[in-house]
Amino acid sequence: MLAASVLWGTTGTAATLAPAVGPLAVGAVAMGVGGLLQALVSATRIARLAPRLRTERGTVLLGGISVALYPLAFYSSMRLAGVAVGTVVSIGTAPLASAVIERIADRRRLTRRWRVGAALGLAGTALLCVAEAAHASGGAAGRSMGATLLGVALGLVAATTYALYAWAAHRLITRGVPSRAAMGAVFGLGGLLLVPVLLVTGAPLVASWSNAAVGAYMALVPMFLGYVLFGWGLAHVPASTATTLSLLEPAVAAVLAVLVVGERLPVVGWFGIALVVACLAVLTAPAAPRARPGAPRPSRSAGGPGRQPLRRLGPGRRRDPARADGAPSRPAGGRRPGR
Repeated sequence: MLAASVLWGTTGTAATLAPAVGPLAVGAVAMGVGGLLQALVSATRIARLAPRLRTERGTVLLGGISVALYPLAFYSSMRLAGVAVGTVVSIGTAPLASAVIERIADRRRLTRRWRVGAALGLAGTALLCVAEAAHASGGAAGRSMGATLLGVALGLVAATTYALYAWAAHRLITRGVPSRAAMGAVFGLGGLLLVPVLLVTGAPLVASWSNAAVGAYMALVPMFLGYVLFGWGLAHVPASTATTLSLLEPAVAAVLAVLVVGERLPVVGWFGIALVVACLAVLTAPAAPRARPGAPRPSRSAGGPGRQPLRRLGPGRRRDPARADGAPSRPAGGRRPGR
């Protein structure tokens, strides 16, 4: 999950290297080609599990439509509101959308650890958003308020569709569909739905070698490889945890914007990144082992650790805690009984 988030965090910086390519074309080539590649490498598994997938066609359809809508909303949000703000809104609010979906559809209770981690992550992404918005408004090329608000609204759409296809893929996996087949079916359908968008808007992608290289990178690395890793992770963690772990993506995007693009990140933004890292630490730290039912517990007696209190069995006789069979020890006089 974390490796996939790091790969996804490079998409905003990569998109800035092809400014002539519109956001719809970027989203269509990234998710469309990447989704079709996932379906291609999983074609054998998908064909073998076709009867099972047909019984879950509603979930597959929901996931495929969400896959098709997500990149269009996500990259349009970044174009209108800025790379950092669009990424933060789209990814930062996804855990809340995922939690609501799981609560309604699966009646799943959210753990205290998840609530703490999500609170830290959302606070960190909010600080990143405020820092980047303040920096952008203070610059010479400030964006209009209307464009920023529209970008934020599209970011919320992206967050909802992201949570929906993560939930759909996780539901297929938990119902016995292997992760590669589930991801291939959902993303393959989404890729097919994005082909018309790519045909209409994708002409700038072949206008220069640099634009084509950006499109190929986004389709092969963040989308294809990243979502293969994402599918493996979904086989082991709930969708709400997966979307919360992806809060690393806006932090990576902000750092790359500073190191590669040359943007400046205020101190508040770095503090937001620290909160995101704290969120990831809370969610990925191993849980404390629980005591098995019936397992012996350490004694709290005054005799010290491992010592058990003595019990009276009768006049002059005590149970020796060192005797494993619980037999009485010698009487105080030292002579064995019967002598």
